Amino acid sequence: MRNTLLRMLAALLCALAACADIVPVKDLDLQKMAGKWYMVGFATNAQWFVNHKAGMKMGTAVLVPTAGGDLDLSYANLNADGTCWRMTHLAKKTDTPGRFTFHSQAWNNENDMRIVEVQYDDYALVHTIKSKEGVSEVLNKLYSRSQEASATLQQRFSQFSQETGVLPENIAILPKNAECPEA
Repeated sequence: MRNTLLRMLAALLCALAACADIVPVKDLDLQKMAGKWYMVGFATNAQWFVNHKAGMKMGTAVLVPTAGGDLDLSYANLNADGTCWRMTHLAKKTDTPGRFTFHSQAWNNENDMRIVEVQYDDYALVHTIKSKEGVSEVLNKLYSRSQEASATLQQRFSQFSQETGVLPENIAILPKNAECPEA
């Protein structure tokens, strides 16, 4: 137990130091980010993920740029019982292109989201620092335009996640899942 706690504390300190320097992609084109993405990879040391990762499956994210440069985010995931879990956020642009902030009402936390890498017709690597009551956690997501991610891309996601302090056992390539019907 003590070793696990020390490893998690070390990972958190590493994450906080590393994440402060995570720079969004240069010259982000929000219009090219628009549309449906599959959430194929998920990585975080957050305890809720550690407790639930075995049952997690691929979901979708729809990104819609607003006229003011913000980003409407809509997430959907089909549950095992056939119901759909949905969540939406309006991510507000910051002075740094590719960096957005939003408050999650569902989780009551503040989010600092950065689009770190993107090939608009293939994948996007998104890094978010979630903060609640003085505690910060890293959440990395690998979005893909298809339900497949190449071995090279999976390795890149894993490497990036470890560089931002996520333990290797908390990096998941999510299994395919049927999609929620359009809302």
